Amino acid sequence: MQKILVARSIFPDVIERLKQYFDVDWNQGDVLPADELKRRLADKDGALTAGEPIDASVLAAAPRLRVVSNMAVGYNNFDMAAFNAANVLGTNTPDVLNESTADFGWALMMAAARRITESEHWLRAGKWQKWSYDSFLGSDLYGSTLGVIGMGRIGQALARRARGFNMQVIYHNRSRVAPQIEAELNAAYVSKQDLLRRADHVVLVLPYTQENHHTIGAAELALMKPTATLTNIARGGIVDDAALADALRSRQIAAAGLDVFEGEPNLHPALLSVPNIVLTPHIASATEATRRAMANLAADNLIAALGEGPRAGQPPNPINPDVIGKARS
Repeated sequence: MQKILVARSIFPDVIERLKQYFDVDWNQGDVLPADELKRRLADKDGALTAGEPIDASVLAAAPRLRVVSNMAVGYNNFDMAAFNAANVLGTNTPDVLNESTADFGWALMMAAARRITESEHWLRAGKWQKWSYDSFLGSDLYGSTLGVIGMGRIGQALARRARGFNMQVIYHNRSRVAPQIEAELNAAYVSKQDLLRRADHVVLVLPYTQENHHTIGAAELALMKPTATLTNIARGGIVDDAALADALRSRQIAAAGLDVFEGEPNLHPALLSVPNIVLTPHIASATEATRRAMANLAADNLIAALGEGPRAGQPPNPINPDVIGKARS
């Protein structure tokens, strides 16, 4: 029986599914240290991960490893050049979390715009003594301009929600989406600089790559309106968190909502000292239905990639399909 490592605690019923096909080594504790991850992968044919860094050194320590199934859409934790060089397949879990993540992005944007976290802290501190006309004035979403950077599946789901708020949608993407999608979303393609200047609410939904590192830094924040908000539900590192904290402290922009951070779970300490920010611990996909769908899709990918189950040899979501069928090198 082939051996796999499940590197994170996941739903027990998904583990039972995997046990029908594999000898399962299941880590139910904290995130595995790098050395422990290598040790436990040494005799494994496959792995199910949820953000663990898998690079050339990890692959070298696991000579039998043929597939790593990531329980996430993003896979910046994978060194894909090393995967391709070793003929190791990587898989991910797109689509199943689009709507939940878009919902959460909308909630985070609204919370930032309407100063919900800031006002709750004030209330809890016992400072609410009277009504005041200028207490916690925020900004409207209805009738405003939404700027989406990264018009993929989740970006499009966000843009669809904007119709109910009568928002103008502008977007920037690595490549322009098809005209029929633009028409469906009533969205206009603009340059990143134009988007930052015009948008009342900027939402980031692009994958992390070296090219996208600090897509939003001090120069980009300086282009935004002082009344604008910034929401990041993409990946940490896309925003320069230190520069954002400075921009929030000086009120260069009005507010921000972050679900992802550079170096998470560690946060830049400056983010904790500014009041006009909403912070959540990478939970945009955190509904039970969505997380179960992600776990089951990650299992589907692993089962099929290792030649088991009804889709043997045809995993639903290969990242580098050219290595399928090639011997491990």
